Amino acid sequence: MEVMQVLHMNGGMGESSYANNSLLQRKVLLTTKPIMEAAVTALFSTAAATFPASLAIADLGCSSGPNTLFAVSEIINIMSNLCKATKQELPEIQVFLNDLPGNDFNTIFSSFLPRFQEKLSEQMKSKNGAWATLSCFFNGVPGSFYGRLFPRESLRLIHSSYSLHWLSQVPRGLEGNKGNIYMSRSSPPSRDFSTFLECRGQELVVGGRMLLTLQGRRNDDSSSKECCYIWDLLAIALNEMVSEGLIEEEKVDSFNVPMYTPSPKEVRGEVQKQGSFSIDCLEVSEVNWSVLDTNFNPNVVSEDGGYNMAKCMRAVAEPLLIEHFGEEIIDEVFKRYRAQLVDAMSKEKTAFVNIIILLKKIT
Repeated sequence: MEVMQVLHMNGGMGESSYANNSLLQRKVLLTTKPIMEAAVTALFSTAAATFPASLAIADLGCSSGPNTLFAVSEIINIMSNLCKATKQELPEIQVFLNDLPGNDFNTIFSSFLPRFQEKLSEQMKSKNGAWATLSCFFNGVPGSFYGRLFPRESLRLIHSSYSLHWLSQVPRGLEGNKGNIYMSRSSPPSRDFSTFLECRGQELVVGGRMLLTLQGRRNDDSSSKECCYIWDLLAIALNEMVSEGLIEEEKVDSFNVPMYTPSPKEVRGEVQKQGSFSIDCLEVSEVNWSVLDTNFNPNVVSEDGGYNMAKCMRAVAEPLLIEHFGEEIIDEVFKRYRAQLVDAMSKEKTAFVNIIILLKKIT
């Protein structure tokens, strides 16, 4: 599998699109708002007596949909409030939206960005003086963030949410992963996160901040239930179809998700080993699989939770499945997957573990 070519969320605005099935990811973004505010505030507190005339920020793994510009909107609002409080002009802002080449950048720039800019303009006009003249420039940057994307010391703030658990390739050592689609035992560690830190260490200015949120796990077992259960249930649906002769067994045995969910200990260790950053904050949080659980109550599961979770996962995993199995089986796979999700969510606590880390560039 050429991961860089096939790893992307479902594009467009259809029923199975990521744009219409990413409420859970929005919840994750909402949980990081206080840390984002701390990051932007710290960024300006370490700047010169006056704010810089221009500021470049990047969102890595931006995907396509209403969440794409959510973090950018929060950053601009925080900066606007800081500038208003100190009676300074808001800097010109250059925004870089990055994802792999298969991402649906067209929908971002044709549908979501015009509405965002219109709304942003209205918000700025409601403010006084300099805030009504905000200049914000958007750029699409297709490419892997496991390589260099920007010139040296050109960025002041980097944000990435729910992207860094995706790898540049399927983990090594899974040749005998029979019947599973996620690692069922320990695999040699990937260098991807270290490479990511090295690249961003070159692109951020000293004192710049980087806020990362990724799926993870609390314990040291890379094949533990808390990080692979969502994929185990999909594997059950696929193996059911194998037993009925609808999918070849070899097809399931050779399919592995290019994903790794680290522990906080691993993340901290990689940051310290790489050496370009200090850690301002490292937190672990949970978000329930039930996307209708608006109060983040882990004990509440909507009767529609399995359906919504299946749609969320379809928006994420469908391109990978189509590439490997073909399009004909997809509806049946997700019909069975939904049944597995409903059953699991009715019997036990089901949640994603998230690692949130705020880094400061120090060298």
